[in-house]
Amino acid sequence: MHSRLKPLAVLLPLAFATQVQAVEQLALLDNVVVTATRQAQRSSEVLTDISVIAAPEIRAAGPNATLNDLLARQPGIEITHKGGLGTDSSIFIRGSNNNHALVLVDGMRLGSTTTGYPAWGFIPLEQVERIEIIRGSCSSLYGSDAIGGVIQIFTKRGDGPLKFFAEAGYGSWNTSSEAAGLSGGTDGWRYSLQLAHKRSDSYSAINNPKNSSYNADRDGFEMTTSSGSLAYTPAQGHELGASYLYSDGWNRYDSFPKAGDFKQSQTLYGVNVYSRNRLTSDWTSTIKIGQSADRSQQYISGKPDSLIESRQTQYQWQNDITLPVGTALLAAEHVAQSVSGNVAYDVSERTINSYLAGWHGNFGDHRAQASVRRDENSQFGGKTTGTLAYGYQLSRDWRANASYGTGFKAPTFNDLYWPGAGNPNLKPETSINREVALHYEVEKHHASLTYYQNKISDLVEWAPNSSGLWFPANVAKAELTGWTLAYDGQLASYKLNASLDLQNPQDTDRNTLLRYRAKEIAKFGVSREFGPFTAGAEVLASGKRYNDIANTQELGGYALLNLHGSYRVARDWSLFARLNNVFDKQYVQVSNYTTPGFNAFVGIRYSPQ
Repeated sequence: MHSRLKPLAVLLPLAFATQVQAVEQLALLDNVVVTATRQAQRSSEVLTDISVIAAPEIRAAGPNATLNDLLARQPGIEITHKGGLGTDSSIFIRGSNNNHALVLVDGMRLGSTTTGYPAWGFIPLEQVERIEIIRGSCSSLYGSDAIGGVIQIFTKRGDGPLKFFAEAGYGSWNTSSEAAGLSGGTDGWRYSLQLAHKRSDSYSAINNPKNSSYNADRDGFEMTTSSGSLAYTPAQGHELGASYLYSDGWNRYDSFPKAGDFKQSQTLYGVNVYSRNRLTSDWTSTIKIGQSADRSQQYISGKPDSLIESRQTQYQWQNDITLPVGTALLAAEHVAQSVSGNVAYDVSERTINSYLAGWHGNFGDHRAQASVRRDENSQFGGKTTGTLAYGYQLSRDWRANASYGTGFKAPTFNDLYWPGAGNPNLKPETSINREVALHYEVEKHHASLTYYQNKISDLVEWAPNSSGLWFPANVAKAELTGWTLAYDGQLASYKLNASLDLQNPQDTDRNTLLRYRAKEIAKFGVSREFGPFTAGAEVLASGKRYNDIANTQELGGYALLNLHGSYRVARDWSLFARLNNVFDKQYVQVSNYTTPGFNAFVGIRYSPQ
């Protein structure tokens, strides 16, 4: 069972009054997470707002699903798309900006140093085993970009006897998907290898014929991905390993002039090697070296246009030290960021040296966490961030926690040096995040109510000057406040999850809502097994949003219903199907851009038990 730690707390006393409340059973169900403290920790002891998307939920989504699809179902997250598969999309955690979410793959940064966020549509879900999401500032653990939160992706790992898996499916818009892989482990070795391919004819990204970029052609998509890992344990407490994630593909999109054929090729990769060594019974040292890249090539009517490739080379040394009370963390990091291609940036390289100390521990009914981090950036100097968190076990089933943390985000290469428009005098964005939460946990039920307030200063905003040219400046302030109420568990034979977000992501300079963000978001999911058959439904509802900064262009609220099911035809074989937007709801996420109507996908999966 995965843990989202969110709740319909008002209903819990009635719903669970007759349940046997056994802490031992809860411990068996409890997840271990690492993103919240950079160390292994039971999810029931975490003092931050966390969700976990585990392997069963990823498999149930089907091979046509994207990372965005799964993230959109999590509490506190909103998604916008500008067309079909592969086109530009944005992810807002608790109302923060798209580039306020730090993405990690197996502990290493993934994303563009020019935009500040990854090409979301090209992160392959087929290669993912698990996702951990932290909502709220995490800069004291991870540095720049983590103002809104952290999304950590764990690729598939091998263990046990050799296993093969394969799946294939077909659906609307001639969408097809195929994936296969193997994994296993023996004599101290663990290994895995996965390959996948996906393509779709899709639909026109822009649907407004009056738009200057409108083109009625289909904006198709294709992507080939792979991932793998290899690890060796020469002796107890020592492990050497490596892993990689690779994605390469293209998508078509609409732009000006509308008669043109616009195509973007996209390559993402991340690779790392590590050595984890238990030097003493109380001290484990981990050294990790890795590199990630984001390469984007534009084509206009078949002719190459702009090419931008950003790269991040990363070195980490982390020490986990068991103390008489709790566990300490000491770490040092070096990141070298660069951008290349045929776009002339005045500065194309920078480095960040970082030092981190942290601690978390339990004493009686009390839990505490503290961390402090210093980042020295070659472009703007140093920044220190910190976090303090405290939790108290009110009773066997109820616990509460509160936290205070500071965060920052360094300007991107586009912000600083985009030819003819960048502003090299920009300062980092800074934030102060406060939150309190109440959790209820018993047997198969996890629930929580969280209140947060995140104040962001020196927000970088691109705006036109008197000549109509766009330039960035530290001109804006934002205050993100809200409540998250959620539940994840099982009632009788039904697996349920639900969340309600009541938020106010406000531009305090203009007294307006940040665009594309709603004040109300509700989500609900239910599934049940009937022998060899599994059926489920998902509902996502959003309140109204605004397409512009001034809040004059309203985008109406909407609600979507998705259905999914699978049938196990033999021990290792199953059929699956998914129906999205069942009622063919017409809705808008970004003005002029198409959102998908009713669509279906069916397939077959071979997965040894």
